Amino acid sequence: MSINSSIFKAYDIRGIYPRDLNEEVAYLVGRAIVVLTRAKTVVVGYDARFSSDSLVQAVIKGVTEQGADAVNIGLVTTPILNFAVAEHPEHEAGIMVTASHNPKEYNGLKLCYGNALPIGENTGMADIKKLVLEEKFSAAMPGKILKKEILDAYVEKVLSLIDVKNIKPLKIVVDTANAVGAIPLPEFFKKIPCQLIPLYFELDGNFPNHEANPLKEETLVDLKKKVLEESADLGVAIDGDADRIGFVDEKGETVRADLILALIAKKILEEKPGGLVLYDVRSSRIAREVVEKAGGRAEMCRVGHALIKKQMWDNGALFAGEFSSHFYYRDFYNVESGDLTMLKLLEIISLSGRKFSEIVAPLLRYHHSGEINFEVSDKEGKMKELEEKYGAAASEISHLDGVRLDFSDWWFNVRPSNTEPLLRLNLEAKTKELMEQKKKELTEIISK
Repeated sequence: MSINSSIFKAYDIRGIYPRDLNEEVAYLVGRAIVVLTRAKTVVVGYDARFSSDSLVQAVIKGVTEQGADAVNIGLVTTPILNFAVAEHPEHEAGIMVTASHNPKEYNGLKLCYGNALPIGENTGMADIKKLVLEEKFSAAMPGKILKKEILDAYVEKVLSLIDVKNIKPLKIVVDTANAVGAIPLPEFFKKIPCQLIPLYFELDGNFPNHEANPLKEETLVDLKKKVLEESADLGVAIDGDADRIGFVDEKGETVRADLILALIAKKILEEKPGGLVLYDVRSSRIAREVVEKAGGRAEMCRVGHALIKKQMWDNGALFAGEFSSHFYYRDFYNVESGDLTMLKLLEIISLSGRKFSEIVAPLLRYHHSGEINFEVSDKEGKMKELEEKYGAAASEISHLDGVRLDFSDWWFNVRPSNTEPLLRLNLEAKTKELMEQKKKELTEIISK
């Protein structure tokens, strides 16, 4: 069988089904994870895509034929799978069948060790790729297939990390985009005094209403409209496997993830002063400023969940947030839970006694471009050109992820996509005029 090796990404395995990722590949990955981790028990879950059910059966076949037991936890979110793996010491690895926020024709596999640390770049993905491509597996005594119900324990764990008494009766519109985020959310709303207004909670692998991707403004149109119609206190958007979460304020305005990071970091640091918070290279300067003002330590990190989780483990970070709406908690095994992020935010809004937009307003000190993508064949050459042009005037230059140059009143970061011939630009300035001027300037140079 010819396998498209490009499906092995920095953070997961992903491709179009069945052209790139199919049952044969899933079966081999099931065998490979047992060889790599030497696990005797592997937890397996899957999302609501039409291809997920047959792919998960192939994964289970691979796991058991390589001699490990497969614990099938069924249709779940990625945070539930991570919980199932990390909470139980006897579970030594995990595979989630999902393509996250990608369109319906895609599917993928997210792999992790027994502590929920992802198998990604520098943590074993190269070994998985080699094992799958070589297809040299030795015979083993087949393992068993077990089934486990995990939702109630997950809900209990997440609720243990907030103080429900702090939450006031708020009205919340939640759009799960016909994806698996709809599974745990009603359980949380049974335990908190808030009104849930559900949007697109029916599971449908066609994603008939919009892509399950809260980063795209066009996917938030219906949510914003519903928030205004219902006079809701906020809107929540969940991605395809519920590890990312986006927010809209009561005025129907998108609230960027780095501002959510600042709000939650401040709350966590009030409870655990002096801790380390990670923010990615695309995030506003306000993230660092809020963390330091709250008595915490702020450290920049690379983009990508597998890389950030490893940095959290290595450095003992309390909390981390990404511009792409991933939020990670030390108290939740250094992984994401969109449910926990929503509940933390409900606590923050409730305790403030103010509207969501009023809490966010003081954080809007700078003007951010958002992420802009450019098709560039020579990504390294273009980054070098930009550094040579602007480097002499920069107060700080970082090569942590692409290149980031900081100046007194603005900064920019360009970094290569891991998966496409794209260069991604983010920049921020103290004034809107300067941001627009620099955006135009950089766009012209990158597009040349």
